[in-house]
Amino acid sequence: MTEEGFRTWGSRLSNWGRWGADDHRGTLNWITPERMAEAAGLIRAGEAVTLGLPLDEHGPQPPDGVRPNPVHRMTRGTEVPPERGGFQWMDDVLTLSPQSATQLDALSHVAYDGLLYNGVAIDTIGPAGAAVHGVETLRDGIHGRGVLIDLPRHLGVDRLRPEHVVTPEEVDACLADQDVEPAPGDIVLLRTGWMRTFRDAGASAYISVEPGVSLPFAQWLFDHRSAFVASDNWGLEVVPSQGSENMPVHCVLVRDMGMAIGEMFDLETLSEACARHGRWEFFFSAHPLQITGGTGSPLEPKAFL
Repeated sequence: MTEEGFRTWGSRLSNWGRWGADDHRGTLNWITPERMAEAAGLIRAGEAVTLGLPLDEHGPQPPDGVRPNPVHRMTRGTEVPPERGGFQWMDDVLTLSPQSATQLDALSHVAYDGLLYNGVAIDTIGPAGAAVHGVETLRDGIHGRGVLIDLPRHLGVDRLRPEHVVTPEEVDACLADQDVEPAPGDIVLLRTGWMRTFRDAGASAYISVEPGVSLPFAQWLFDHRSAFVASDNWGLEVVPSQGSENMPVHCVLVRDMGMAIGEMFDLETLSEACARHGRWEFFFSAHPLQITGGTGSPLEPKAFL
C-alpha cells in the first residue's frame, strides 16, 4: 500500500465531537481516573527511567535545521563578589525551540484544509500562538499505563533500517512476544533503535531519514483506543513517506484523531530495564510546559517500573 489518501483515513478515524465541541485533550480522554490509578500499581521495583534527552548544544538538531539546539549560558557567575556575610548566587538563561529535543506535538501543531482538530479554524493561530488547542491545555500532563513496543529487540537487530515501515502485524507479534495485551488508555512507546543513529553518526544522519509507522498503525491506535504515542525517532512516521503526501500519519493522528505525539524519546535505557525485569509495561508520567499558545513543548518523560 502507499501513504496516499490520508483524508480518507482521517475521515474514518476522526474523533471530532466524540468528547464535545470544546474538547482540547483528544485521545488523552481515554486515560480515565480509574485507569490512571490502576496503572500506578505497575510500580513494583521502584526504578525510575528517564526518557528525555539533555537540553544542550549537542542535541539532535543539525546545524542547518529550522529548530536550533538549546543554548544555555550563565547570566551571573562566580566572577560576581559575594554579598555581605558571604552569600553568593549564580543565575543562567536557556534559549530553545520547544520542539528541538524530546518533545510533544500539541493539537495545534498540525492542520490541513484550513482546520485543526475538532474543526477549529487554522486562523485561530496567530503571531502570539494558538488561541485554541495551545499546549497549555495539556498542563495536567500524561500519566498512566505505558507500554514499550521494543521492535529491535523482538527482531534481533540493534536498530531498524531507515526504510523500515512498521506494520500493525509486527507490533502485534512484538507485544505477544513481550506478553503484553493492549488496553484502552495506553501510552504507547515505539522503539525503533533510531536514537542510536544520532549517537553513532550525529544529528544530520538522524534527522535526514527515519524508520517509522505508516497509516495502518493509526488504525491500530484507533482500534485499541490508545491515548498517546511516542517514538525514539524524530517524527514517528517513516521518512520519506510511502506516497506523494508529506507527514500523512501526523495529519491523521493530530488533526483527525486528536492524538498528541511524542518524539525523540530516549528509549535505550528503558529497553534494557524492561528486559531485565521481564516486563514491558510500567507507569508513565510526563508534563508539558505551560507555554501559552504553544504548538509543542519540551518533555521530561519518566517510566516507573
